[in-house]
Amino acid sequence: MLAVPDYPLGQHTLGQNSTKFPYCIYLQFHLYHDSSLLFCLFQDNHIKTSKYNIFTFLPINLFEQFQRVANAYFLFLLILQLIPQVSSLSWFTTIVPLALVLTITAVKDATDDYVKDMEGVQIISHCECFWSQGIIAVLVFGLPQADLLLLSSSEPYGLSYVETAELDGETNLKVRQALTVTSELGADIHKLAEFDGEVVCEPPNNKLDRFTGTLLWKDGKFPLDNGKLLLRGCVLRNTEWCFGMVIFAGLETKLMQNCGRTTFKRTSIDRLMNTLVLWIFGFLMCMGIILAIGNSVWEKSVGGNFRKLYLPWDEVLSDAFFSGFLTFWSYIIILNTVVPISLYVSVEVIRLGHSYFINWDRRMYQAQRDTPAEARTTTLNEELGQVEYIFSDKTGTLTQNIMVFSKCSINGKIYDSADAPRRLIPKKTPCVDFSFNPLRDRRFRFHDHSLLEAMKLDETAVREFFRLLALCHTVMPEEKMEGELVYQAQSPDEGALVTAARNFGFVFRARTPETITVYELGKAVTYQLLAILDFNNVRKRMSVIVRNPQGRARLYCKGADTILFDRLEPASEELLCTTSEHLNVRFAGEGLRTLALAYRDLDEDFFQGWMQRLREACSLVEKREDLLASLYEEMEREMTLLGATAIEDKLEQGVAETIACLTLASIKIWVLTGDKMETAINIAYSCNMLRDDMNELLEQGKEEDPNCLPSGPDCCVVLSLQAHALEADLEGLLLDTACLCRTVICCRVTPLQKAQVVELVKRRRRAVTLAIGDGANDVSMIKTAHIGVGISGQEGMQAVLASDYSFAQFRHLQRLLLVHGRWSYFRMCNFLCYFFYKNFAFTLVHFWFGFFCGFSAQTVYDQWFITLFNIVYTSLPVLAMGLFDQDVNEKNSIRFPKLYEPGQLNLLFNKRQFFLCSLQGAYTSFTLFFIPYGALYHGVRDDGANVTDQQSFAVTIATSLFVILICFQIGLDTNYWTAINHFYIWGSLAVYFSILFAMHSNGIFGIFPSQFPFIGTARSSLSQPVVWLVILLTTVVCVAPVLVVRFLRADLYPTQTDKVKCVTSGVCEACPNG
Repeated sequence: MLAVPDYPLGQHTLGQNSTKFPYCIYLQFHLYHDSSLLFCLFQDNHIKTSKYNIFTFLPINLFEQFQRVANAYFLFLLILQLIPQVSSLSWFTTIVPLALVLTITAVKDATDDYVKDMEGVQIISHCECFWSQGIIAVLVFGLPQADLLLLSSSEPYGLSYVETAELDGETNLKVRQALTVTSELGADIHKLAEFDGEVVCEPPNNKLDRFTGTLLWKDGKFPLDNGKLLLRGCVLRNTEWCFGMVIFAGLETKLMQNCGRTTFKRTSIDRLMNTLVLWIFGFLMCMGIILAIGNSVWEKSVGGNFRKLYLPWDEVLSDAFFSGFLTFWSYIIILNTVVPISLYVSVEVIRLGHSYFINWDRRMYQAQRDTPAEARTTTLNEELGQVEYIFSDKTGTLTQNIMVFSKCSINGKIYDSADAPRRLIPKKTPCVDFSFNPLRDRRFRFHDHSLLEAMKLDETAVREFFRLLALCHTVMPEEKMEGELVYQAQSPDEGALVTAARNFGFVFRARTPETITVYELGKAVTYQLLAILDFNNVRKRMSVIVRNPQGRARLYCKGADTILFDRLEPASEELLCTTSEHLNVRFAGEGLRTLALAYRDLDEDFFQGWMQRLREACSLVEKREDLLASLYEEMEREMTLLGATAIEDKLEQGVAETIACLTLASIKIWVLTGDKMETAINIAYSCNMLRDDMNELLEQGKEEDPNCLPSGPDCCVVLSLQAHALEADLEGLLLDTACLCRTVICCRVTPLQKAQVVELVKRRRRAVTLAIGDGANDVSMIKTAHIGVGISGQEGMQAVLASDYSFAQFRHLQRLLLVHGRWSYFRMCNFLCYFFYKNFAFTLVHFWFGFFCGFSAQTVYDQWFITLFNIVYTSLPVLAMGLFDQDVNEKNSIRFPKLYEPGQLNLLFNKRQFFLCSLQGAYTSFTLFFIPYGALYHGVRDDGANVTDQQSFAVTIATSLFVILICFQIGLDTNYWTAINHFYIWGSLAVYFSILFAMHSNGIFGIFPSQFPFIGTARSSLSQPVVWLVILLTTVVCVAPVLVVRFLRADLYPTQTDKVKCVTSGVCEACPNG
């Protein structure tokens, strides 16, 4: 049954993106038992997740593909080839490779779009109801398909429990609560039908954790926030049914607002290739101009006499300039293969293969979490081999984010496991016996018996300490069986603190919207929950205001010590100094995460006035957050300090080894964390980022002069980063000094500052950056860096969803960069060098031939050879090299981290390497043309007949080219041979000769006499020993200089790879540096 309004008015005064005027929804409902009427009355809630449909795919996809310069250029050539006066080549020589490239790209785009559409269908298929804007929907164990204002539910007080894994990756249950006035509607259809109201709220936006609105109903104003909404994409748990009012539907939902286009990241090789293609265009134009001038000169001086004697024309061109103009376009068509039309497709295929190699790597699979490595993009693989800076979060990235309550300071006294080092505790000190508590967590361990004794002796400060931990949180309890509590915490810190209070006798047992029930040493005590002052990254604290059974109102607050200590009453000054010493020396010095705890007894008159102002602020839509922040600040002051907690976050497996290996690879690792400086320093020592032999350690606070920063190769810099340090006048000094140090650690960094630091290095150092993190606070940093890596950890999946690559542990970063990244860069560079060499060697033969054919735009090769050369004959061998080649194996890639440096220095493919490849291609083309030309100029067959006809000459050059490129050159460039390489190379040779003899056979001449007129040319030419001798001579002259140069270079100027091969083969005894 659905309830439908008379009219839905979802409107913006200034459009969807307006924030000045609120978004209004007016509702007056009537019941319709026939849901088919919905389709007549309302715009549907359909969401389109695909880019194409069956009708728009072809035009849209072709439009997108022809936005690429290379594709548009070849379309232009195809048009030129349809003009008989210009083209000496048939149209199929261009349309076949162009059609193949367009088809492969279209199939890839269609597949990607289909997969995306199926993912959307899979999500929508979970829905049991269909909603349109303004409808109140009944939901039973489903996923809301619109953003709903929760009106009532099956649970008491209008509560409902949701899981938001599809939104933020967090699997813990969160509570949503309807307004008290609407929860009374229950499941009464008649009451729901009479519901009318006006919702004034913010316009649709992508902020998942915030909603500001007001419900106007029954002459009252009721504030709405994110806790009143069921967002599209969340899953109802432990709730039989609920009624909701649709606020945003379709593309206006917060889920779809977050599905905007991700910024397209391009590699440095991509940018270089675009530049090189433009250079090639310019080179092509120059060759066309030279040959066109030659044609004009030839026509004017020789052409007339030549035509009279040898080549009579029916219609003679009298204008030599116009002849040169036509010849220019003819040569643009003939020499078009110098522009690599198949380059981009080949690069995409290689990148796709490299991405699958990452996904299939079993050594990057985490069995405990069932989490494989995942390449979430296919465009950045070779960039993984060029990283110079890594920016890492600490918690959950370098550490496990599995929190254990380790120590605490209460009323100036430290309670910890023992005075001995913590690693010796299990052997020397027995655990505290919590058997007196039937509701204890049996997995909890603590070793200081004095804390439990203080609890039993009724020490006020100790009991108040644990009472605060049991009350001040957002944890949801779930009791599956009597006494078996399971806490659903939004952060591991909260879970650890509430569990500690539970074991020491303050058991958080139940929560309602208005009460919190705690079992204090076995006695149930219910507190009235008056207000919750939420935690956020700016406040860095949270508070609750409760009223105990005696009627006294009290504020309990926990938060960062730097924030909370400024809000204490003067009487806590002495305790503050003691607790601060404990935090900085004993707790943070051991790498523990710390929180300070305080409380405040509230005067009833002050509290009532404050609550009235709080209600008024909550009813506002505009500037609500600013007013709430001001009210929170007013309440959280003059507090009494209780003490502090210390939670241990253990180091991830293999972190120290990974950092050491990456450092040897000349990768600079910066840690950006919001933790205290002392905590970060201790973790850095554990990770071997800081060592005792480092000369200087700087701790920069607000007052220190930035000009006093130390520098040096053995220095480290630890910064408590302030906002002014990233201002324009100081950021240069900060960066220059930090880059001179071996280790950089930035503490007390906000998520925005993390992104600013990454952007600063990107902009000023022009180095490839990688950011790695596991939480939502790392998303901005991950998106800013060239490469973003997300870790599937305890803080949800937001970092993973925003990342380019993901895996389960930080240690996998070593293999991702030193193995997959280095191989991808090496393979791509090797592929590009060979690809450009191949195209220049193939194409420039026409340029040399132009000087011997009167610049008449005739081709050397057969037209079918031109058509099939790139797409059939040479495509698979070069792809195999780009996919499977490796200079050293994976074991040596990790054993010798210095092998990573060529990628950082961009040595394997750059403008100089392109010039050398082009020069080698030009030399090969020169040899390919002139050696056969000179050898066969006066050559004869065995029977004395002439072998210098143009077709025999073409077969000789084509076969020489194929033997040189496929058999020898690619063999020299291949470092690692697989069965696939052999199959593709020898298979390509077999295909070439099969097609060659087939095209010159009697059978195909009988079928297509006009297309294949040269019967027996291949058989006649290749049966002559002189032709094979010419092919052999050409091959030797082409390949011999390459062999000599490579031998001398490896002997006189060995690279790191040459040294490693020498060491691993046993020829050399000395290990290469690094």
